[in-house]
Amino acid sequence: MQITETLAEGLKREYQITITGSDLEARVTEKLVEAQPEVAMKGFRKGKVPMALLKKQFGPRLLGEAMQEAVDGAMQGHLDESGDRPAMQPEVKMTNENWKEGDDIVVEMSYEKLPEIPEIDYKAVKLEKLVAKPADADIDEALKNLAESAQNFETKKGKAADGDQVVIDFLGKLEGEPFEGGAAEDYPLVLGSNSFIPGFEEKLVGVKAGEEKSVDVTFPEEYGAEHLAGKAVVFDVTVKEVKKPVPAEVDDELAKKYGAESLEALKGQIAERMSSEYAGAARQVLKRKLLDQLDEQVDFDLPASLVEAEAGQIAHQLWHEENPEHQGHDHPEITPTEEHQKLAVRRVKLGLLLADLGQKNEVKVSDAEMTQAIMMQARQYRGQERAFFEFIQSNQAAQQQIRAPLFEDKVVDFIVELADVTEKEISKDELKAAVDALEDE
Repeated sequence: MQITETLAEGLKREYQITITGSDLEARVTEKLVEAQPEVAMKGFRKGKVPMALLKKQFGPRLLGEAMQEAVDGAMQGHLDESGDRPAMQPEVKMTNENWKEGDDIVVEMSYEKLPEIPEIDYKAVKLEKLVAKPADADIDEALKNLAESAQNFETKKGKAADGDQVVIDFLGKLEGEPFEGGAAEDYPLVLGSNSFIPGFEEKLVGVKAGEEKSVDVTFPEEYGAEHLAGKAVVFDVTVKEVKKPVPAEVDDELAKKYGAESLEALKGQIAERMSSEYAGAARQVLKRKLLDQLDEQVDFDLPASLVEAEAGQIAHQLWHEENPEHQGHDHPEITPTEEHQKLAVRRVKLGLLLADLGQKNEVKVSDAEMTQAIMMQARQYRGQERAFFEFIQSNQAAQQQIRAPLFEDKVVDFIVELADVTEKEISKDELKAAVDALEDE
């Protein structure tokens, strides 16, 4: 076996691998000798089939296996010896197309290797950590919003307006006949809540207590009950009471509605939640500033194949975001722009840098951290959590999608610990402005 380098340009590498016919024949013979004791063939006892007959019967298939093993072994041996780490799966192709049994095999292997990542001067990274604390006014505003959400209704005189509650009896009829599920008594309906068939609530705006009204509506075409889908019906409605919304009082009773023992306990919960939200937003700003500095401080060659693949993915994702009606891939060819290319260069550079820093400093994502992250995602699939867990367990790519951001955040934490970090107290509005500025960049 012989490996000859034919190209070494930047990160690109090409090699010619020659595997002799005698090497292949020896591999096939070795496989046949190993299998011979277990082979039984008509006319021969088990283990007594002649080697020539075995070669004729099984040789072609074993030759294919031997070729694949020889190429794979040569490729892996070269990577182990050179220390190269291919950016993507190496491209391998056989060059002697008119090959026949007994000939040498000549294979071309090409790849881009991952670059050497320069060392980082962590102390040269200077960061400002924003710190925002919930003000009393912020907590009071949150309490006011909770009170409005927990609003009560009290009887009002006059006509029902959007946002009011009407207490009604109703009977729905299809072609003059009542239909199942189309009747109720003392039903409290908030106008504008869109909880009824489209058009129903709008036609009750302006009604008064004691009024009777016929409401004509049409069920949507996609309605769940087939016998009603797309059908025009009439509801006979009796308005029994009209009520206006009244915010709940900010007191211990409100706190109990939200699972707190007292108003003070609820304030504490709100302050804790706000502190967590502010810390998350501040970390977002800190992480972006860190990545910006790393992008500027570090420079190295990037595998063009990775940049091209990333640019294509970015362009594809953005196209679908701009064209949400196209769920599949039956769309025109999407060509990455210069802006997509620029973003891809940044992502690939930072991705390789963080991966290298994490590996060199033995940053690990623990099983407990993975389990917690999976459980968090499983909450999105209420009622199907078990199926989600089974999918993740059996899918390496899905596991990597969860692991990758956890790993990146741990590497970021590692760098922040070693960097020169100062704290700056700011208001909620200043923090929001800082986050909004990230989106505008």
